[in-house]
Amino acid sequence: MRTTLDLDETLVSELMKATDAKTKTEAIHLAMADVIRRKKLGQLKALSGQVNIAYVRPAQRQAERRRRSKA
Repeated sequence: MRTTLDLDETLVSELMKATDAKTKTEAIHLAMADVIRRKKLGQLKALSGQVNIAYVRPAQRQAERRRRSKA
């Protein structure tokens, strides 16, 4: 998608150096992907300790039953 943006040339140059991007487009894509990744990681961190996963695989359950019956 083509979009016209008014970007600070100094920031774009610094971004290109920081990302080793060869083009401005590549640098912007890398920056956007990084912002999205960080946002998703933050959302996952916010769930820390709030999600209770009590799923036990059937194979694990059978193995535990066998161990208990042998004891």
